Amino acid sequence: MNFRFSIFDFHPRRAATARPPMVRAAAKPKISVRASVLVIVLVTLLFAAFALVTFVEKASNDLLVEAREAAGHRLRQEAYSTLEVTLAVLENFRQADGGLRSPSEGWDDPLGFAGWTPRDGCTAEVTFEDESGKLSLPHVDAATLVNLFVTWDLSQTDAEKLADSLLSWMRNDYVPATTRLTDYESAALPYDAPLRSLRSYSELAAIDFARDVFYDENGRPNDRWHRFVAALSLFDFKQTNLNGGQPDVFSALGSLDENQQRQLGEYLTGTGSRAKLGPAFFQNTADAASLIGVPTLPGGYGTTISALRINITIREGRTTFRLSAVVAPQGGATTVQTTAVSASLAAPANGPTAGNPVTPPASSPATTPPPPELNYPFTLLEIRENAEIPPVPPPPPTQPPA
Repeated sequence: MNFRFSIFDFHPRRAATARPPMVRAAAKPKISVRASVLVIVLVTLLFAAFALVTFVEKASNDLLVEAREAAGHRLRQEAYSTLEVTLAVLENFRQADGGLRSPSEGWDDPLGFAGWTPRDGCTAEVTFEDESGKLSLPHVDAATLVNLFVTWDLSQTDAEKLADSLLSWMRNDYVPATTRLTDYESAALPYDAPLRSLRSYSELAAIDFARDVFYDENGRPNDRWHRFVAALSLFDFKQTNLNGGQPDVFSALGSLDENQQRQLGEYLTGTGSRAKLGPAFFQNTADAASLIGVPTLPGGYGTTISALRINITIREGRTTFRLSAVVAPQGGATTVQTTAVSASLAAPANGPTAGNPVTPPASSPATTPPPPELNYPFTLLEIRENAEIPPVPPPPPTQPPA
């Protein structure tokens, strides 16, 4: 055999490039491994980005809550400062005029009168509602309630039934004229009537028949509920302020026809025949009787404010803080002092009567010494902030002139 060799057959470069095909095929798996690592890295980055976005959103929400809470604290201080300024102005008018009668006296803009403004960036608004311009629910009688409900287009029978339901809930010595006493203990969730005046308008939802009159089929307050709130106060005072100018109150107290009610309303609001003169107020009931041409007005009327609701709104940008406070001057209105009593304890065996008063259980003597008295010109009967403030009821419809 003849073998021929050349020196080029053993050249190192040619030998390095002349690899068998099997060696090249073994290098292919390295490409798939690199692709798998790249996919894992991308998935990891995706989850990391998702976690980062979630964290940022939660952090931004937390920061937003903290910012609003801090803004609320700042506006709360401004609201109470506004309240103090308002009370100082009211006290000046009360001392000068011997009592408060109506914002028409000149205290309708207390901040402008005092020349006070909140800090930069804030605005303050003050409005008033005369609580004593309503009927005092702790003192209202059945005839007054029936007169009021009849003006709401209730039939005489339904008006009397509604008055009986309310008074049976509030008074332990009341005997209903149209219906028997409701057995609340037989309800799906048993409870007792408190036998004291309402402390919240939400109690109407628990009173038999009243819940059907004041709430709709979905359990929400209806127009009659709002009219009840506008006409009846939960606070205890002796006389209704005539200067409050409530049309429903005029109708409930009776003895005034529609023409006389219209004359009083126009005088107090500065409308109709009094449009050029503007709002006015009565110093006493004799002036009102002289205006409408009657000898005297019903005994339930007065001309001074016993309870005044002060509504304060502080705004800073989009942030709002609301404060509502009911104040009473010295000798004015009070809150309901009667303690709720169980019906089974309040009613004797033969039924509740006026001659059998119920003696509440004696309470243990207080061991805490009373707080020091402050020489403050007003008594705070109620104070609410933001969400605790109920929505403003719509104004009751005015009666057309005769």
